[in-house]
Amino acid sequence: MSRTDITSPPHTEGAPAQGSPLSNGLKQRHLSMIALGGVIGAGLFVGSGAGIAAAGPSIVLAYAVSGLLVMFVMRMLGEMSAANPASGSFSVHADRAIGPWAGFTAGWMFWTLLVVGVAIEAIGAAHIVQGWLPGTPSWMWVLVFMAVFCGSNLAAVSNFGEFEFWFAALKIGAIGLFLILGTLAVLGVLPGNDSPGAAHLLHDGGFLPTGVNGLLIGLLASLAAYGGLETVTIAAAEAKDPVRGVAKAVRTTMWRIGIVYVGSMLMIVTLIPWNDKAVTESGPYAAVLDRLGVPGGGQIMNVVVLIALLSAMNANIYGSSRMAYSLVTRGQGPKALGKVTGGVPRRAVLASSAFGFFAVLLSYWYPTTVFAWLLNMVGGVVLVVWGFIAASQLVLRRRLEREAPDTLVVRMWAFPYLTWVTLAGVVGALVLMLLEDDTRVQLFSTGGLALALALVGYVQQRAAGRRAGR
Repeated sequence: MSRTDITSPPHTEGAPAQGSPLSNGLKQRHLSMIALGGVIGAGLFVGSGAGIAAAGPSIVLAYAVSGLLVMFVMRMLGEMSAANPASGSFSVHADRAIGPWAGFTAGWMFWTLLVVGVAIEAIGAAHIVQGWLPGTPSWMWVLVFMAVFCGSNLAAVSNFGEFEFWFAALKIGAIGLFLILGTLAVLGVLPGNDSPGAAHLLHDGGFLPTGVNGLLIGLLASLAAYGGLETVTIAAAEAKDPVRGVAKAVRTTMWRIGIVYVGSMLMIVTLIPWNDKAVTESGPYAAVLDRLGVPGGGQIMNVVVLIALLSAMNANIYGSSRMAYSLVTRGQGPKALGKVTGGVPRRAVLASSAFGFFAVLLSYWYPTTVFAWLLNMVGGVVLVVWGFIAASQLVLRRRLEREAPDTLVVRMWAFPYLTWVTLAGVVGALVLMLLEDDTRVQLFSTGGLALALALVGYVQQRAAGRRAGR
């Protein structure tokens, strides 16, 4: 038996049109907004403050470099997903390119990241609402949010699409308004504000006020903010036209990253001092709005952050359920989760939501032990997944050129050179994690998870190979 026979999944999972029991209820407008909204998350609105505090104005360079790496990753993922749309996305590609152990490892690592993310986002959203309604317990809001988004994901996939469509529209509107106000302020035409010129960029300790080390810390912080882009390639498998949907989403990644991330960071460090305490205490966007004299700027950003958190919850429940379903259809998970009703893998939705809610309980019971361990465990998962994507693309691109060149409707630029550059970038980021005290524990915890899953996946692969050879 050939290697291809052994490592190919028993179920050829593709888009709904190719025989998957999943529905095709997502429209092009849903995919477009999911792609746009996936770029704008709570990590950008709040988490970027820590990066600015560490790197100063050079955070702009950090976001530009990490954004370039993300663009390469998305281009490679788009190439493979347009050629073979699948709800398991990169897990399916790793399965076919490297072997079932790789698909198993990448898939379950990403599932763990998403369900822990559900817990983090639920807790964050509950804290915001509790701040508005201080007499209410936070667990009540967690329960409400979990029930709403578990329920929406149990229904038709179009419900998920509609939620994300409107969430994304609100986030895009907020970031667009922020950039317009910021541009007017920089130009000195916003009433009540004088143009700061380059004062904050160059005169508050210079462009690199904390040196190269600060820039490297900012680079790691910026990488964490880009999570969420992969969801669009998972969702594309349930679109009416998955190939066109993936191609369009990937081709617009460059300007989305350039405007939303790099443009926002440039605007923030131009308008306010990078070492202003409000950058980390209130969040950089709220700090800028308050400095510009926008009435209720902090509360406006609280609303936007709440929307971003709820959007991420919704997307993570969706993405984790589809990843679990994909793994099960390939014989790499509990068979009970593979049942599809009404075009929706409802048992996978319930299992993913249940684990997310259990993680919330862990945050209350063991905030400094078990939950902290969970957070550390998923700290470097995105980098590991990106490594699998690049390695898979190196193999599958050549295979597609030989066997199905007509499916290469999206092509990675300057193949294979930029693919190798991406792999080097991922390895470099992992080395940076090893050098920094704050991220070293995350690297070791993530590495332990990856090794454990790889071992289980390899044992499963060997067992399947022996059964097939009988």
